[in-house]
Amino acid sequence: MKPSIGITKDHLTSVSEALNTILADETVLYVKTRGAHWNVEGPDFHSMHLYFESQYQALEEVIDEVAERIRILGHYAVASVPQYLELTHLSEDSREKNNSIGFIKSLLADHEAVIIHLRENIKYFDEELNDAGTADFITGLMEKHEKMAWMLRSHLK
Repeated sequence: MKPSIGITKDHLTSVSEALNTILADETVLYVKTRGAHWNVEGPDFHSMHLYFESQYQALEEVIDEVAERIRILGHYAVASVPQYLELTHLSEDSREKNNSIGFIKSLLADHEAVIIHLRENIKYFDEELNDAGTADFITGLMEKHEKMAWMLRSHLK
């Protein structure tokens, strides 16, 4: 049964489709962060290995929250690699070295891209689709990414 929560069926579909794109971005960023955790090399290996672990664990929670939000709205969350790659705004990782600075720069760029995409959708969800709950939800996601981006950026000083 579809939810009856004051949002039209068409708007629920639009919100869920947009959230699936966000879910794809979060999942690709999670995989890239996992890759950094597994593959970082250099004199700072141990500390960066642990740092990237803390970031991918935070992203794992975000992924679950986004998927659950989609389900709350009566739709299904995408759950396949081809769907993620089709929907994401992010690109596959490419770099020559597996050093921490390379991973940090790549992940920072992705967090900033996610922040911009989330910020662009806040007003859309609230005003055009009449879903203040999802607007608030992605505002919280944006704040989490802003904090993770700040931490990554701090490593580059």
